[in-house]
Amino acid sequence: MDWRDQGALLSARKHGETSAIIEVFTAEHGRHAGVVRGGVSRKIAPILQPGAQLDVAWRARLEEHIGSFTVEPVKSRAAVLSDRTALAGLNAICALLVFALPEREPHPVLYTRTQAMLDLLSTNEAWPLAYLKWELALLEELGFGLDLSECAVTGVREDLAYVSPKSGRAVSAEGAGDWADRLLPLPPELLGVGSGDLTGVLQGLVTTGHFLVTRLAHSLHDKPLPEARARLMDRLKREAA
Repeated sequence: MDWRDQGALLSARKHGETSAIIEVFTAEHGRHAGVVRGGVSRKIAPILQPGAQLDVAWRARLEEHIGSFTVEPVKSRAAVLSDRTALAGLNAICALLVFALPEREPHPVLYTRTQAMLDLLSTNEAWPLAYLKWELALLEELGFGLDLSECAVTGVREDLAYVSPKSGRAVSAEGAGDWADRLLPLPPELLGVGSGDLTGVLQGLVTTGHFLVTRLAHSLHDKPLPEARARLMDRLKREAA
C-alpha cells in the first residue's frame, strides 16, 4: 500500500531512538499517521514543525498498518513563532483537528479552509475573526453545524441576538424574552457581518466552544477539549484587554 499527497503537519512525537510518529492533515487521505525514519535527526527534525506544509509519501505492507512516511518540505509556517497569540492559534487548530477528525477520512472542504487559515496566521492581523469562522466550519463539517439563518421562535431574520444552547438555532431579542440570560451570545461576527473586534470574536468563541463541548466532544465519549484551545482564549482575552 502506498500513496503520495500534501498536508499540514498536526503533531510529531519521538518514536524509539531515532524516529518520529507524525500526523498530517491531507487533502485526499484526511488525518493520517505514520513513522518518519530518522525523524529526530538534525536534517529532518526542523522540518517537522506543527503547521508546516509537507509533501508526504506513505507506504505500508497492509492498509491497516501505521506505515511509514517520507517527507519533503513545501512551506514553512515558522513565522508565527514570533507572535505568541498567532502561535496559540496554530496550536489550537492542530490540536482540534487531531481531537476531532476520524483517522483516514478525507475532508477536502475543511482541508482547503484549514490551509487558508494557517496561512492567515502570519499574514493578516484579522485572523482571529477567520479562526472563529473556522470553528464554525469544523462543527458544520462534522455534522454539528449551527442554524443562524432565522429566529427559532418568531421566524424573523433580523435582530438576531442569541443562540439556543440546546438546538444551536438563532434567537432574536424579541423571541428570547425572559429566557435571554439562559441563551448564548450571537455577536455580528458569528453572522459574518461584524468588524472583527476581539470582543465580538471572543463572544462568538464562547458559543462555538459550547457546541464543541456539548456536541463534538460528547460524541467522542465526552473527551475534554484540547488545552491548546483554552490557551488561545486566554491569549485573545489578554489582547482584548
